[in-house]
Formats: sequence, structure tokens, C-alpha cells
Amino acid sequence: MKQVFYVPDRGDVVRISRPARVAGGENRQRATGPPRSREALVLSPQDYNERTGLALACPLVRRGTGYPFEVAMPPGGPVSGVVLADRPFSFDWRSFRAERICPLLPGAVEEALAKTRALLA
Repeated sequence: MKQVFYVPDRGDVVRISRPARVAGGENRQRATGPPRSREALVLSPQDYNERTGLALACPLVRRGTGYPFEVAMPPGGPVSGVVLADRPFSFDWRSFRAERICPLLPGAVEEALAKTRALLA
């Protein structure tokens, strides 16, 4: 039976759980610590994510510092903090067990995309 996965979509705030690091290389089974999790805003569209098994996202941190590439999360939502739009990263959403927390308002998603695009101009 085929396992069904949630496929992240643009604008989703997700929690990703990074596997515990393994001591001594890939062939060892002794983990050096617990799995770590973090929140991120998905920027890539669902079609791309589904076809490649990867997603492009920006990290979400709890406190902002007024940095120009920060995008504030809307107040009163299920998550708080700021998205760091200048730190995009790609991840395997199956291996990292992406879980949807909530969708982000379209205006905030567009702001994050615009700030990320500015890096490539």
C-alpha cells in the first residue's frame, strides 16, 4: 500500500523535524542527540514540491531584530515571529516529515517572495 504524504504548498507554515545526527558517519546507528524541529514558510509551489520531493522555504524565528529581510508573522495567529526571507533553503519534505501548521496570509507570502527575489536581481 502506498503511503500518503502531506505535500507542502506555497504559503504554508510548516514544522520540519530534522533527523538526529548520527555519530561516525552514515553507517552508524548511534544518534548524538534528539531530532530537532523548526518552523519555516514554504515558498515553492505544490506542483514543484510534489514532482521533486523537495521544497524551498525560509526559516521562521521567534524574535525579530528589525533586519530589512524579516517578514513579521501576523499577530494573533498560531505561530509568532518573523520569516528570514534572505535565508532560503531546500529540504526533502518526506525525510524531514513536514507538518502543516497553518497557511500564511497572501500579503505576507508575497512580501517574503519579493524580499527573496531581491537577492537574485
